[in-house]
Amino acid sequence: MLTLAIPQFRPRKGDVDGNLDRIGALLAQAAALEPRPQVVIFAETILSGYFLEGGVRELALTSEALVAALDAQYVASVPAGTRMDVILGFYEQHADQMHNSAACVAFGDGPARIVHVHRKNFLPTYSLFDEERFVERGYGIRAFDTSWGRVAMLVCEDAWHSLSGTIAALDGAQVIVVVAAAPARGAAPRSDSVPGPGSVERWERLIRDIAEEQGVFCVLSNLVGSEGGRMFQGGSLVAGPRGDVRVRAPVFDEALLTATIDLADLARVRADVPMLSDLKAALPFLRTELDRAMGIAVAVPEPEPAGAPGLAAPPALPRAKATRAVHSANALPVVRGGETARGLPPALEIEGALVTQWLVAFLRDEFSRRGFTKAIVGVSGGVDSAVVATLAALALGKENVIGVRMPYRTSSPDSLAHGQLLIDQLGITGRTLDITGAVDGYLSLEPDADSARRGNVMARTRMIALFDLSAKHRALPLGTGNKSERLLGYFTWHADDSPPINAIGDLFKTQVWALARHLGVPREIIEKPASADLVQGQTDEGDFGVSYAIADQVLNWILHGWSAGELVSRGVDADATALVTKRLGSTHWKRKLPTVAMLSAAAIGESYLRPVDY
Repeated sequence: MLTLAIPQFRPRKGDVDGNLDRIGALLAQAAALEPRPQVVIFAETILSGYFLEGGVRELALTSEALVAALDAQYVASVPAGTRMDVILGFYEQHADQMHNSAACVAFGDGPARIVHVHRKNFLPTYSLFDEERFVERGYGIRAFDTSWGRVAMLVCEDAWHSLSGTIAALDGAQVIVVVAAAPARGAAPRSDSVPGPGSVERWERLIRDIAEEQGVFCVLSNLVGSEGGRMFQGGSLVAGPRGDVRVRAPVFDEALLTATIDLADLARVRADVPMLSDLKAALPFLRTELDRAMGIAVAVPEPEPAGAPGLAAPPALPRAKATRAVHSANALPVVRGGETARGLPPALEIEGALVTQWLVAFLRDEFSRRGFTKAIVGVSGGVDSAVVATLAALALGKENVIGVRMPYRTSSPDSLAHGQLLIDQLGITGRTLDITGAVDGYLSLEPDADSARRGNVMARTRMIALFDLSAKHRALPLGTGNKSERLLGYFTWHADDSPPINAIGDLFKTQVWALARHLGVPREIIEKPASADLVQGQTDEGDFGVSYAIADQVLNWILHGWSAGELVSRGVDADATALVTKRLGSTHWKRKLPTVAMLSAAAIGESYLRPVDY
């Protein structure tokens, strides 16, 4: 019998010493369990956090330094004589190179020692990942013996390539341990029974497939917490050799997962389903086929010509006859693939409870990491700021949220009234700051300013006020710009986009409305036309020339690889598509930091790279 423990916890970004202290405390907690685990498994890069960029070289440890640091924690935290192994992910300095590695360290039977180090083979360098820029590949996947069984380790993307699990199983692994730092993605409603974002279900399916195909136990240890807006999903689990989930950790939350498994299950399962045995028998042929598929020259015997001694001439094939009419009694029912069979981008529908849980956890993590307990939100009376204020109250407590109304003399009375309605409903602290004097004071120097310039002055004045009040109350400002506005460039540069944290910036406007309904935002706010309220009578959709419903659909398709021409061919209005794509393509500069002339080999943001929360 093998008992294992998986401490699923949030590491502090860049705080190796603090994370080691937390590991020591969790090892003590694991050692006190009954039965006591033989192995404790921590996630990928648990010592430092994952998205370090150029910080990898500053925080990478040699395996010797890792063992020494862990040994000090183990001796200080765990009763003398306690025998446990520890598996964990860390950035490693090895042979003058940096690696994303996993180590198995044995404790309690003499000096602490490294049993095995696995260096990540597959480095994702696409989408939100950029690993190959900062670490080197490892080469090789090996199983190794421990006091509790034979095990192999994989790091995150290694597990997405089925050959990795196959090699580990062929090398005799009874347990395949996958340490991961998987960011959560996918907020659409789901019909399956796996809780959380769509990526949680995909990871569970992956781990179950490895276990079932190879007839092994497969363990996933995954990070939780937020790094630069990316929420690690958690959902650590243990899968049995039939692909059955034995135990599962919660999504987004910390937990100490433990399970006792019977390694004798492997023999029972493999007797019923001898997949691994069949693979071993076919390997000589498959190795040849693999070489052929890879373009490696393979010596293949030439076939003897037809009619040669010992070979009969192939029989002549009959000529095809004319196609006969299909009698209705022999006809098969036709099942046609619908629109979904052609491939679609992710749906815009969201699961309100999941998104709320996700964003509340995000806000709590970000505020904790930055050392703030209070938030300040510009409450405009619109749906975006209403949703952000509501999420902040859920995350931090209503007593820690300040809502500021900042009217100008031409602002709609409804904006003020609806802002107060929200403040009263949430029970947060309210403040009204009339910006008319500040705005008009500047505009008196520029009396010919048109409405666009005047609107920009209002927006920037509001942000000056918000940041000043932030300093006064030591409250972190929250952004309220949604994804539709950001993609269409419908915001004032260095104003609406200035706050350091934005919980709704990856939600389209139509999704914000859906979330607002789930959160119970007042109906008056949800149902009124969206407006920046910088000019009397102004509406967002009037400025765009297209509704949010259409704009969001067009943006969603374009962001997932479809061209404007393909959208039009599918029936989307050509004028609306052209309008949205033009705004998207002409406003990329608003979504970037200022462009700096690069003169050196260590330009900030080019070669000198550190994440925002480093």
